[in-house]
Formats: sequence, structure tokens, C-alpha cells
Amino acid sequence: MLLYERMGGGAEAPEPGRVAVPDLSAAGPEGRAARTALALREATATGGWTLLDHPLITLDVAGSPAYLEPDAVVVHPDGGWTVVEIKSFPMIDGSADPAKVGAAARQAAVYVLALQRVAAQVLASTGRPVTVRDQVLLVCPKDFANLPTAEAVDIRKQLATTRRQLQRLTKVEEIAGQLPPGTTFDLRLADDGKTVTRSAAELAEAVGSVDAAYAPECLSACELAFHCREQARAAGAVESLGRGVRGELGGLRTVGEVLAAARTEDVADEATDGSEGAGATAACSPDGDTDAPAAEALRRAAALRAEALAGAGPGGRSGTAGRADGAEGVPACR
Repeated sequence: MLLYERMGGGAEAPEPGRVAVPDLSAAGPEGRAARTALALREATATGGWTLLDHPLITLDVAGSPAYLEPDAVVVHPDGGWTVVEIKSFPMIDGSADPAKVGAAARQAAVYVLALQRVAAQVLASTGRPVTVRDQVLLVCPKDFANLPTAEAVDIRKQLATTRRQLQRLTKVEEIAGQLPPGTTFDLRLADDGKTVTRSAAELAEAVGSVDAAYAPECLSACELAFHCREQARAAGAVESLGRGVRGELGGLRTVGEVLAAARTEDVADEATDGSEGAGATAACSPDGDTDAPAAEALRRAAALRAEALAGAGPGGRSGTAGRADGAEGVPACR
């Protein structure tokens, strides 16, 4: 009923107990994905409300299939499909944490792309076009109670971004072709299927042959995040500072390039006599393109830092702490 109230359109309201809930159980992920595709095709042909509880769908990621399990997919009487995303964060007075809603929208966008692949298969086999809606239903706890509420979320922007990112991914075959011959991540389990016979040194060497693609958020999602972070830091990659910082720095790809862009002969002059000469020099990326906005911002930040340190003088922090102690009559926190 929540979906009908928010996204029902002109369809007839579902009667209690009349919503079809097909059995999606099957052996293995391939079997579950095939069973889900069959259930979607049958529900679309039948007409009426159908709820698929935790279906399994696939999406091609860099040439390799990835199995995805949305919370639910609803088939409308007109044959349209809607993704339902259930989250534990609350929706207070109809609003929720924007960051969490954005993350849920990006997650749902991946499901919609995978469903579009299934819809294309349905069109090829039956000749009937299927609409996978670009609005998803976000279900959350209402206020601070244990009752559900829902809102429709437009994910067209997330769909375009995710589709573009998937198209830019390097194919697995291309990555594998760049590895040294014989590289494998096989643990070489013993006959008991549990004991690893391959040495840690061999595994580390194999993993090290693959370039790291690290971002701070990897720490909460990937067991190899610490390994990739170590590689990124050793290479001085700005990605280790976060994707936001990476985007602001333009063509400056390493910490060394960033520091070089901030260090100019005019920075010290600007800090002491207010000269604006530092802003006139542009840093260059390895490709030879100037990154004037990023370099100018770095020089300005370096000048402000130098000016602040020069104004503080030797022992400036201690003097400030001492004045705070005397003025307030309480010891400063350290």
C-alpha cells in the first residue's frame, strides 16, 4: 500500500491478499537469477500487482557478471517495474539524512540498471517493451517509531552517473592481460577444502602486481583496503586524501605535485609584503596542461598559512594558552 499511495498512478489499488508473491528459490546464484527473470516476465504478462521479495539480478561490471539482491521489486498492473529500497535510518517529518538518502539512491540506481538488462531480455523474447521506472520507493522508519513510511526518490541523475562510470571501467580481460604470466590468487586449498597451502609471500606478490585504486571509504567495505592504502601512500597518490580532494586538484595527481604547486618563490613575499605575484604562476600537470585554479588555490592557502605562522611568532601558541588560563581561571585542555 505504501508504494500504491506514493507511486500507484491511475492503477487500481491492490486488494489485501491479492498481491502475487512468487517463489524465487533456486539452486545457486545462476539459478536464482534465472528464476527472477522468469518471474518478472510472467508477472509482466499477467498484469496485476506482484511483489518480488529479495530477487537476484545480474549486472555486467567490466565484463564480469555481478549478482545483486535488491530488497524488493514491484511489478505494476501496467507492466512497469519499481525498485523498493528499505533502510534503517529514520524519516523524520518526511525528511531523512541527505547523505544517507543519496547513498540509497546510488545503490538503487545500480539495481535499476540491472533490471533494464532483464527488461531488454523480456523485449527480445516476448516483443513487449517494459518500463523500469527511474523513481524508486525508499522505505524507512517513521519518526522515532517502529512504523514504516516511504517516499519516492528520483534517481535519474544517479542513473546517468552510474551508467557513465560503468562504461569507463577497464575490462577484466584487459586488466588480466597486463599481469605477469602465471599470476593467480588461488589459495591452493588442501584436500580438506580449508587449509591454505600457498604461502603469504606468494599471495602478497600476486596482489601487489595489481595497481591499487584506493579511496578512504574503501576501509569500510574492502578487506584489501589497508594494502591498497599503503600502496597509494607510497606512490604519493592524492586519491588517498579522498575523492573530493582528488576532484578539486585537477591534473595534480601526486602529493609531490601538489606541494610543488604550493611552493613558489612568491609565497614568502606575499606573506610578508602582500605581493600578489604568487597567483600569477600556474602549475602544470604531467600532461603539460596548466591547472591554474587548483594551483592558485594551493598558493593562496600556502600564503595564508605562512602569514598565520609568521603572525603567531615563536611561542605564540603558549602565550595564547596562558592568556586563556588567566582570563577564564581554568586550565586549558591539552
